[in-house]
Amino acid sequence: MEQFDKGKLFIISGPSGVGKSTVISKVMALRDDVCFSISVTTRAPRQGETEGEDYFFVSPEKFEALVAGNLLLEHAEYVGNRYGTPAEYVRETRESGRSVILDIEVQGAAAVKDRMPEAVMVFILPPGAEELENRLRHRHTDSEEKVQERLLQAKRECEKAHSYDYIVVNDDPDIAAKELDSIITAEKCRAAERLNYI
Repeated sequence: MEQFDKGKLFIISGPSGVGKSTVISKVMALRDDVCFSISVTTRAPRQGETEGEDYFFVSPEKFEALVAGNLLLEHAEYVGNRYGTPAEYVRETRESGRSVILDIEVQGAAAVKDRMPEAVMVFILPPGAEELENRLRHRHTDSEEKVQERLLQAKRECEKAHSYDYIVVNDDPDIAAKELDSIITAEKCRAAERLNYI
C-alpha cells in the first residue's frame, strides 16, 4: 500500500443482540487492510470475552481518568455501563494506511461523526423486532429486566438508522458480512480516494 493512502474510518452501530460482533469478525477474516478498534468499557466481561481483544475492561474511576485526560475519541453510557474509543489508536492506525472499524452505539457514533465528518456510518438492523428479542433471550447473559431495557433501547436506536450512510440487515451473518465487505471496498474506490493514481 502506498504511503499516501490514509485508512478510512467505519462506524458500525446497531442494537444489542443484532450480531454486530459476528458480522465484524467475519469481515475481519476476509480483509487484511482493516482493523478493529477495541473499546474501553466499565461493564464486566461476559463469558468467553478476553481483555485487550474484545474490550479493555476498566473501573469507573479509570474510565473517568481517561475522559478527564481527553484520551477518548468519544464516550457514552449505555444501559448503565460506560464505553469509549481510544483516540490515539484510531489516528495511528489510519495514518499507517489501514482502515478502522468502530463498533459503537448511536450516541457515540454521532459524536465521532461530528469530529470526523469523513467517517462512513453503517447501521446493522435485525430482520425484525421478534427475532431481536429471541437473540437477546438466547444469549442467557441478562436478567428479564435487562432484556426489557435492551429492547426499549433497541427501538430508540433503530429510529436513528435513517441518519447513517448504509443499512445492513443481519438475517444471515455471512450475507451481512459480504455486504459490509462490499461497502468497505466501494468506499476505498471512491474517485476522491484514487485521484493520487492519476
